Amino acid sequence: MRKKRTYVKRSAIETPTEEELPATELEPEAEETTETTVEAVSPKTPAVEEAEKEAAVEAKPEPAPLVDPSQVAPPTEPDANRSGKTAPRRKKATDKEGEESDVKKKTHLRNKAKAPKRQAKMIHVNDDFVLEGDDFEGMGSRGRRGGARKSKSKLSSQHAFEKPTEFIAKEITIGETNSVTDLAQKMSVKSSEIIKMLFNMGVMATINQVLDQDTSTLLIEDLGHKPKFVSEDAIEEQLADSLSAEVGSAEVTRAPVITVMGHVDHGKTSLLDYIRKASVAAGEAGGITQHIGAYHVNTEHGMVSFLDTPGHAAFTAMRSRGAKATDVIVLVVAADDGVKPQTEEAVQHAKAAGVPLVVAVNKIDKEGIDTDRVKNELSAMEVIPEDWGGDTQFIEVSAITGQGVENLLEAILLQAELLELKAYTDAPGQGVVIESRLDKGRGSVASVLVQNGTLKTGDIVLAGYEYGRVRALVDELGKNVESAGPAIPVEILGLNGVPDAGDEFVVVTDEKKARDVAEFRKDRLRDSQQAKQQSSMLEGMFAGIGRDQKKILNVIIKTDVRGSLEAIIGSLQKLGTDEVEVNVVASGVGGISETDAHLATTSRAMVIGFNTRADKSARDIVENEGLKVRYYNVIYDVIDDAKAIMGGMLEPEIREEIVGIAEVRDVFNSPKFGQIAGSMVIEGTVYRSKPIRVLRDNVVIYEGELESLRRFKDDTNEVRNGMECGIGVRNYNDVKVGDKIEVYERTEVARSL
Repeated sequence: MRKKRTYVKRSAIETPTEEELPATELEPEAEETTETTVEAVSPKTPAVEEAEKEAAVEAKPEPAPLVDPSQVAPPTEPDANRSGKTAPRRKKATDKEGEESDVKKKTHLRNKAKAPKRQAKMIHVNDDFVLEGDDFEGMGSRGRRGGARKSKSKLSSQHAFEKPTEFIAKEITIGETNSVTDLAQKMSVKSSEIIKMLFNMGVMATINQVLDQDTSTLLIEDLGHKPKFVSEDAIEEQLADSLSAEVGSAEVTRAPVITVMGHVDHGKTSLLDYIRKASVAAGEAGGITQHIGAYHVNTEHGMVSFLDTPGHAAFTAMRSRGAKATDVIVLVVAADDGVKPQTEEAVQHAKAAGVPLVVAVNKIDKEGIDTDRVKNELSAMEVIPEDWGGDTQFIEVSAITGQGVENLLEAILLQAELLELKAYTDAPGQGVVIESRLDKGRGSVASVLVQNGTLKTGDIVLAGYEYGRVRALVDELGKNVESAGPAIPVEILGLNGVPDAGDEFVVVTDEKKARDVAEFRKDRLRDSQQAKQQSSMLEGMFAGIGRDQKKILNVIIKTDVRGSLEAIIGSLQKLGTDEVEVNVVASGVGGISETDAHLATTSRAMVIGFNTRADKSARDIVENEGLKVRYYNVIYDVIDDAKAIMGGMLEPEIREEIVGIAEVRDVFNSPKFGQIAGSMVIEGTVYRSKPIRVLRDNVVIYEGELESLRRFKDDTNEVRNGMECGIGVRNYNDVKVGDKIEVYERTEVARSL
C-alpha cells in the first residue's frame, strides 16, 4: 500500500520572501496569484508543517529554483555585514533586471497557463491537496487516468437497461399452424429455447418448422403464457363482415343471366348470333367456341345477358363455372343429332347448380327431323317436357331462319320472372370472373359478370389471388364505360395479375386490405401445395420404381385465355398411359417469350401456342436451337397431334406371323450337319433365314434357327408349299417323324393411343 500523496504549493518552500528579494522583482500578477493561492489554503496544522519540512529537505538537491540564489542575501550573516554587502548585490541585480524580468515573465506566463487546469483538478480533503482522479487508497499514478474511466462507467451503468426481475405473462395469439420463429418472437424468447423444449417432448424441429395448434399451446403454457386461438380465416371473415355491412338500399329487378349449353356443333353460337344480330360464329375458329363469350342484349321483352360456353368435351370446368354464374340454362339440342355426351353433361351441371332448364330444339328447318326423339332421350334423364306433364319448356327453334326465337325469349323471361331476381345498384360491385387473359398492350384483362352492386372505374377490386385498381371498364363492343350494374358483363383492366376463371370478385374500400387478403390466400395456397407434396412423397417414391422406362412428353403451353389453358392441360393429362405421359413444364396466358424458349431448350419440350405467337427474340432461339413450336386455334388439333406424338413414343408392338409349316417324314444323319429331317412343306413357305419352332403333338419343344435347307442336293433359301426338302435344325438332334417345323417372322407395328 503506497502512502497518500500530498501536494503542497512549491512557492511555500522555494519562493523567497519579500525581505530576501528586492521590491522591484515582485511582479503584480505574481503577487495576485500568490495571494489567491494562500487564501485557498486553510491554516496549517502540525501535520502539514511536518510535511512541508520533509518536502523542503527533498527539494534541496532539485535545480532550477524560481529565483536565482545569487540574488538572495544569506540569512545567516549579521545585520551589519548584511547592510554593507547588500548594496553591490542590489546593483548587480539592478543591472540584470531587464533580462531576468523577461525570463520571469515567460516563466510566470507558463505557470499561469497551467495553474487553472491544476487548480481545477485540486480538491481539499483533510487539509491536503490531492488530484481529483487519484486513488484515495493509494493506487499510485495509475489511478489518475483509470479513476476517471471508473467513475464514468459507474455513471453509465446506472442508466443502463435493467432486466425485469418479475416474469410478465402475455396473451399469445396462435393460428392453426405456427412456426417456431413466430412463437419465439411473440413470447420474447430465443428460438433455441423453443427447439430445446420440443426436443424434450420428443420432437425434432428447426426454426422454420411449422407446429400445429396443440403443440403450440403446450409450449405457450409451459412458458407461463396464455394462448389465444385465432382462426386462419379471420382476415377473410373480417372482409365478409365489412362487405355484409355495405348492403345497399336501392333494390331493383335485374336482368336474367342466361347460359347457353349443348353439344359441340349443335348451333349454340349461331342461335346467339341470330339473337344479337351480329356475326359471332364467323369469328370462332372452325365454328367452335374456344372461350366463354358474354353479351347483354336489349330485346323487346327486356334486357338479357348471355354466356356462350364451349361445347367441346375438354371444357367441362368452363361449363361448370357457367352454370354457377347463371340464372337460367338454355340447353340447345340438334333435332337431327339428338342427345350427345356433352348434352348429358350440361344436364348434370344444371341439376348440380339447381338452375332451371329451357330446352331449345334446334335445326328444325332440316328435313326428316324427329323432335319426339329428343324428348324421349331427355325424358330418360328426368328432363320432362311440359306437354308431357313435366316442368321443362321445350321450344323448337331454327338459328338459320329465326323460327321460334321469339318464343324462346318469352320462355326465358317467363322463367326469370318466376325467380324474382333482385339486386342492389348502390352497393359495392360483386360478381364472378368469367374469363381472363394477358394482353400485351393492356396487361391483365379479366372478363367479369357483375351480379350485385355497381362496379365503377377507380374501384379497388379483389379477385381471387389478385387485386388492383380498375383503370378502365370495357363492354363487349369494345367501348369504355364508367360503370357496370347488375347482370352486365365487362372487362376489367388494372389487376396486378391474371385471376382464375370462376373466381369471385368484390370491391373493397382499402387497397391495403385487398393486398393483405390476396397475400393471405397465396400463402394458404402455397402451404396446401407443400402439404400435398410432403404427403405424396412416400407414394411418389414407390410410384417411381420402374419409372425410368416411362416415356415423358414435355410441353410448354401458352394460350390466349385462362379457360382454354385449363382445358388443354386437362385433356393432355388424360392421354397418359403406363408407358407414356405428358409433363406440362410451364404454362401461362400470353405470348411465347424468350424465357419460354430458353426453358424449352433446357427441358427439351415442345411449345404449344394456342391463339398466341412467339416474339422476335423467342423465334431467334427457336431457329438456332431447332425447337418444336406448334400453333393452334382449335383444341381438336392440339389433342390429335399430342396423341400422334405420344403414340410415336410408344414401343412398337411385336407381332409374329407364321409363314410356313413343314412336316417331318423321315430322319437321317449327315456327317456334315448331323441329324437331317426329310420334310414336306404342307403350308406356306419355309425360309432358311427366319426363326423356327419344333412342335410335337402341337406342343413347342424347341425354338431356334435352321442350320441348313436343301432341295435334293442343292442349298436353297426357301421351299414352297407342296415340295419336299431336307431341314437341319441348329443345335438340336432330337427330331422325330411326325414333328412339325413351324417357320415364323416378327414384325414391328406402330402403336397409337
